[in-house]
Amino acid sequence: MTPDTLKSRALPKTVLGLDIGGSKTRGILWVDGEVAADASAGSANVQNVSVETAREHLAALCGALDSPRPDVVFAGAGGVDTDDDAAALRALISPFVPGAKVTVVHDTRLLLAAGGASTGVAVIAGTGSAAWGTNADGAEARAGGWGYLLGDEGSGYWLGREAVRHSLHRMDLGAVPDELTLGLLRYCRLEQPGELIAHFHQGTTRRYWAAASPVVIAAAANGHAGALAMVDRAGADLAAMAHQVAVQLGVAGPIVLGSGLGSNVPALQAAFRRHLAARGLGDVRILDQDPIFGVPRLVADGAAADAG
Repeated sequence: MTPDTLKSRALPKTVLGLDIGGSKTRGILWVDGEVAADASAGSANVQNVSVETAREHLAALCGALDSPRPDVVFAGAGGVDTDDDAAALRALISPFVPGAKVTVVHDTRLLLAAGGASTGVAVIAGTGSAAWGTNADGAEARAGGWGYLLGDEGSGYWLGREAVRHSLHRMDLGAVPDELTLGLLRYCRLEQPGELIAHFHQGTTRRYWAAASPVVIAAAANGHAGALAMVDRAGADLAAMAHQVAVQLGVAGPIVLGSGLGSNVPALQAAFRRHLAARGLGDVRILDQDPIFGVPRLVADGAAADAG
């Protein structure tokens, strides 16, 4: 969506978009439809950090954006599953943007809009995973997004954890460490597979294990059978979520895949497309920009709805 298009759709003069992920928070300030400032700080998602840390990161972000005074703030974040979740995050953001109208949604909505679609299915494959969609009637559906203790299949965390399980299983069998295990040990700065057990349970975080996913991707690129199977399973699980939402809404697409893994790992994208094609869904888009760039479309759509 170009600045001229944004202006024609009655975008408020000053808009602050926030994409609050598990690892970082990105903020972009649009003035008259054009990017005026762009900055990042640590995660402000209270599912990943304390409320105090989230406030510190929001303060750092607003400082980097030169203390913006937006008319509207539109924030997308993982874990916004209820009105209470949205209200809590809105209360956290509001003191930093006095007088602004603050809207908080699940981050999958940003992704679909950034893919240039108002209807369809968005699939996040990043630190966590989730699918969300909407149809022309305004109905909504979602799949996954339950968090790493209950799901997050196909996510960076899931791949990191599966690499640990693979390595420990080989240890139990008495097999020597293979390429995937050796890569994981290097990442963790450990000497033996057995050390992974305590390391996993003591002092590491969801983000830490999500950041281990490139070890799996690299091993798969080298033809490691176990890593290849993990990447294929990740694509299959993400495709299953997308298909579930598409069926519930009665839509055939577009299905937009994005976030860190989804936008940047060709092997995962290929598996995702393949498994969706087997389910009869071929209208797949790989997001080629950050989800935060969906904010102007969402704000403009909201302004148009309010005017109507």
